[in-house]
Amino acid sequence: MFEGLGGIVLLVLVAFVGLFFLVFMWLLLPLFPTWIRAMTSGGKISPMKLVLMRLMKINPQVVVQARIMAVQANLTDVSTSGLEAHYLAGGNILRVVQALIAATRARLGLNWDTAAAIDLAGRDVLDAVRTSVDPKVIDCPDPSRHGRHTLDGVAKNGIQLKARARVTVRTNLSQLVGGAT
Repeated sequence: MFEGLGGIVLLVLVAFVGLFFLVFMWLLLPLFPTWIRAMTSGGKISPMKLVLMRLMKINPQVVVQARIMAVQANLTDVSTSGLEAHYLAGGNILRVVQALIAATRARLGLNWDTAAAIDLAGRDVLDAVRTSVDPKVIDCPDPSRHGRHTLDGVAKNGIQLKARARVTVRTNLSQLVGGAT
């Protein structure tokens, strides 16, 4: 059937193509449900991009889930490459996208770069957005934790002081990034 040098070259070429096809299918087959999920929900990430994510040690399921959330919330500044870069930098892309969705609904004007910077700075960006939208009220002392309703003190001259404080805290998102400036 295969005769001579041409037959050997053809046999090696067929074996190489077959091996390449098997490796590609080994990489692509587990990602097929993720690709279908991305395509049917509007995320639109190519199969080759999913394979490259897997080779770069990026979890494709997390990126696809974040991309779907961003697309369905009409966030236009969230790109797949931005999600990948933030994932590789050690950020939590799902929390950042959830924070962007909450900030967009509250009309805070938060963009992807700022939210990603807040996340990489070690802050919980979703909690910061929630605190910016709905301020926290802190009672000092907290009667539910200590059972006391006031802070008591006595001065040198014997006058007793009882104090209670209530503080409202609202996050200023523009001050969470670039603290050195």
